[in-house]
Amino acid sequence: MKKEIHPENYRMVIFHDNSSNERILIGSTIETEKTDKWTDGNEYPLAEVDVTSASHPFYTGQEKVMDTAGRVDRFKQRAAKARKK
Repeated sequence: MKKEIHPENYRMVIFHDNSSNERILIGSTIETEKTDKWTDGNEYPLAEVDVTSASHPFYTGQEKVMDTAGRVDRFKQRAAKARKK
């Protein structure tokens, strides 16, 4: 890797996929407050995300509804109202 081309806060970070419980260790500049231990015994910053390649339908080939904020239910309610009109 070339020296002095990455920002100063570039370091290894654990990304935890909340929907599949997969964890990925990769270099990043993301700001995090949590830390966790990786399989090598070292502690790294932890970033929790809702979707990664471990859970995204494009990579898994499985369609899956990930509704973390109730958006799908609200959309279905609006669609039902529109059909009645």
